[in-house]
Amino acid sequence: MTDRTRIAVRSRSRCWTDNAIRLIHADARRSADTHLLRYPLPSAWSTDVDVALYLKDETTHITGSLKHRLARSLFLYALCNGWIDEGTTVVEASSGSTAVSEAYFAALLGLPFVAVMPAATSASKVALIEAHGGRCHFVQSSSEVYAEAERVARETGGHYLDQFTNAERATDWRGNNNIAESIFEQMREERFPVPEWIVVGAGTGGTSATIGRYIRYRRHTTRLCVVDPENSAFFPAYAEDRDDVLMPTSSRIEGIGRPRVEPSFLPGVVDRMVAVPDAASIAAARHVSAVLGRRVGPSTGTNVWGAFGLLAEMVAEGRSGSVVTLLADSGDRYRDTYFSDEWVAAQGLDPTGPAGRWSSSSVLARGSDVAHRGLASR
Repeated sequence: MTDRTRIAVRSRSRCWTDNAIRLIHADARRSADTHLLRYPLPSAWSTDVDVALYLKDETTHITGSLKHRLARSLFLYALCNGWIDEGTTVVEASSGSTAVSEAYFAALLGLPFVAVMPAATSASKVALIEAHGGRCHFVQSSSEVYAEAERVARETGGHYLDQFTNAERATDWRGNNNIAESIFEQMREERFPVPEWIVVGAGTGGTSATIGRYIRYRRHTTRLCVVDPENSAFFPAYAEDRDDVLMPTSSRIEGIGRPRVEPSFLPGVVDRMVAVPDAASIAAARHVSAVLGRRVGPSTGTNVWGAFGLLAEMVAEGRSGSVVTLLADSGDRYRDTYFSDEWVAAQGLDPTGPAGRWSSSSVLARGSDVAHRGLASR
């Protein structure tokens, strides 16, 4: 009996994929790195110690937010895995900013794009997605976006990018000009080049995974703090060492906080988590906007609230050093929400209480208690 070798072939021309990757690389080369801004702290904070706060300004990406990096990585990841080809409908589950950036890259490659998002997503983000040629598909709750995105991808014969699963996989955490490498490179000539802390929020968990891994890979002494808004599963999951936490309602701070613990969130690389009240996030966003002379998004407020608490803790303990956090997106996208007193009041929030804690004497008097009423460390 003669053995017959069997062959199965799926090979096809890679011309379109090669050109798509070239277009993304060319777009990246045309883009400058984002700025690292030194934030002006009250002089009273440095009477006995020397502390500094830096904001990594991710609003200067062409799509206006930190999520531009993630979108680029997700498209390259999908292209190199053979999941996207010419004509593929690209689908994503997103609360807004990721979808804006992904719509940009889909347009760059000439691909149809569908964003599955909560109905409460800001109108300005919807307009930005549609301006890039994307289509918005709404669901009532953020917990519904996952299954609905899978369904839309299946029905269109498209590909679901799945940022919540693939964020930590798609990004090269060892370097390749990721956000962590960029921060440390830009800090090289500063008074304290290795930060005491880097503070970030968690949406997918991809940014904290990238920074936490990079810190360990480069053997830096920097510690990573993740700040989390109300109604998010990340903080209770971290504090209780669980991965099955589910929240009944959605985060009110767009871009961060999730009703479940996302696969890309890696608690093992996080040194501390801080639960930040939503009113405090809004108060901080408004405060930073006034200092910088331009609006910043609400998740930047969450970041800075956490960073101020760490700086107060350092001052109270007599430790000099630097803290770095992210200016995640522009507040211009939120004129009618977080910067509207009527909208904030309708949410049952009062940012005037937290706003009263921003004087230098008030912050220093409270020490680390200013931001760390809800805190968990590892």
